[in-house]
Amino acid sequence: MEPLPKLKNMDLKNDIVVQTWEELQSALFQNSWDERINRFRSPFIYRGLWNKDYDLKTSLIRLGGAYEKLEHHLLRNFRKYAHENASPGNSIWNWLAVAQHHGLPTRLLDWTYSPYVALHFATADFMNYDQDAAIWCVNYVKSNEFIPEPLRKAIKKEGSNVFTPEVLEPVCSSLQELEALQEDPYVLFLEPPSLDTRIVHQFALFSMMSTPTAVLSDWLSDHPELFFRIIIPSRLKWEVRDKLDQVNITERVLFPGLAGLSQWLRRHYTTT
Repeated sequence: MEPLPKLKNMDLKNDIVVQTWEELQSALFQNSWDERINRFRSPFIYRGLWNKDYDLKTSLIRLGGAYEKLEHHLLRNFRKYAHENASPGNSIWNWLAVAQHHGLPTRLLDWTYSPYVALHFATADFMNYDQDAAIWCVNYVKSNEFIPEPLRKAIKKEGSNVFTPEVLEPVCSSLQELEALQEDPYVLFLEPPSLDTRIVHQFALFSMMSTPTAVLSDWLSDHPELFFRIIIPSRLKWEVRDKLDQVNITERVLFPGLAGLSQWLRRHYTTT
């Protein structure tokens, strides 16, 4: 697999460079007040990257070569060889979520409703604390203005701002149908089934482009009103990491099990 790709042609006007923990908190929760219900309910979702220069290419794209022709074969073989109880139901959208969850290259990207979970992923790798990190913040509610009309009707009928496999399946039951709904590429956000405690604890959801070759960061550059990025200077990473540990946002919680526990302890007892 190719190394993580670098960001190109991104408008830096959408970047907020924070200098302190306090500025970081303000940036993470900006625009979260919802006047309709008089509550703080953010329309943003978050993705943390330890290097601010990385783009939003999927693991499928990073396979390289004619990856767009491999997507069908990857999923077909995953379904063929997976345990019969690996997916709740037979929907392609359930299978896609299961495959992404277990590391198969797909067109999905991982996101979270929690800005602190995104912060965790931006600061988890202490071997790269010499690099500035980034939190991508995308308005998933407003992004629905750009999806095809059949999908807008389905999500409006459901009274939701994101899709589930159950909502998506009646409108389109395959990746080919998803692409055929609209000529221009678009993004939708998909909540996976609660496959295990990891998905639940990480408050997770996925982004999915309508075509395998579309890159979300490129699409967002054409829709700058939908996102902003928070840049975390490298010198701030240890402070952020230690304060996340103090509020229990750690591998021990987000990756329940002995592996997550070991990752947390390794970092906890590492000296700077």
